[in-house]
Amino acid sequence: MKVALINGSPKAADSASAVILKYLQPLLEQAGHEVVGFSFTKPQLGSEVAAGLSACDVLIFALPLYVDGLPSHVASCLQELEKRRAELKTETRVYAVVNCGFHEGHHARWALRMLRNWCARVGLRWGFGIGFGGGGALSAVSNIPLGAGPTKNLAQALRELVENLTAHSEREDVFTSANIPRRWYKLAAEVGWLMAARANGVRLRDLSKGRG
Repeated sequence: MKVALINGSPKAADSASAVILKYLQPLLEQAGHEVVGFSFTKPQLGSEVAAGLSACDVLIFALPLYVDGLPSHVASCLQELEKRRAELKTETRVYAVVNCGFHEGHHARWALRMLRNWCARVGLRWGFGIGFGGGGALSAVSNIPLGAGPTKNLAQALRELVENLTAHSEREDVFTSANIPRRWYKLAAEVGWLMAARANGVRLRDLSKGRG
């Protein structure tokens, strides 16, 4: 099958969504599928991208969670694609991996529900979705082989996706997290925020302004 890997992150580089797709592509190719990459980085889809998606049998979205939902630019692209629904294959199946900064993957359930509802509206088939918690760590571990260290749970979920896709089947959404203890993940995030504040000229004492 011809599979579209769609990066829904607004980041031009070093996004967790890109890391997920980097891990997923060789699994799909090993299963004998043709893979084509696309990016939804702007609110406009573009006729060339739309034409490319219409030639695919499967659409796989990888995107970040934004306020329990989809990034606005991704929502705009989906609305544009909805207007072109007649160009899509009627048997097109859709999958999604939504990564979130929370440690728990279940926070992505509403974003996955939005994508499932979009599929029903457009007339596409929903395969299933993966809610992945701890996505903030993926860019830092992108050089680690899939299945090692903090990517063990992600590897299992992505392999299930490929098996499901190959078998033309459907299943319930899957929720999992990076293999990092929650307290360690939280500590690393707090240190990262402090480093980002300093790098942008913000004094640490100013971070508490506006409280109480």
